Amino acid sequence: MHVEAIDHLVLTVRDIEKTCAFYLKVLAMKVIAFGKQKINLHQYGNGLSSKAWTTTPGSADLCLHPSLPMQEIIARLKAYDIEPLEGPVQRTGAKGPILSVYFRDSGHNLVEVSNPVGKSG
Repeated sequence: MHVEAIDHLVLTVRDIEKTCAFYLKVLAMKVIAFGKQKINLHQYGNGLSSKAWTTTPGSADLCLHPSLPMQEIIARLKAYDIEPLEGPVQRTGAKGPILSVYFRDSGHNLVEVSNPVGKSG
């Protein structure tokens, strides 16, 4: 078996509508899917049985690659009064060096937004 991509990941959140609004507004993502993958949202405490062993709102740490260069990413965060926790800093991504900025989403999950080094603008 050779894994080629991630189809989806699941975030456990307290407020699905607030989380959708955050990702729509700040990261300009679609509610249904983005690119060739998606993020499923499970509402904490709603009684649905999760397949994960332990689910806790705010426990996710994800890295996204937007089409915007880093200068525009930072400007967009500032436009929405989102203070970066760290960055831009160089890290190692799945396909090589990346330049990343870190912040929290509306549910306190850690979001890393990055560009491949050399395309960070």
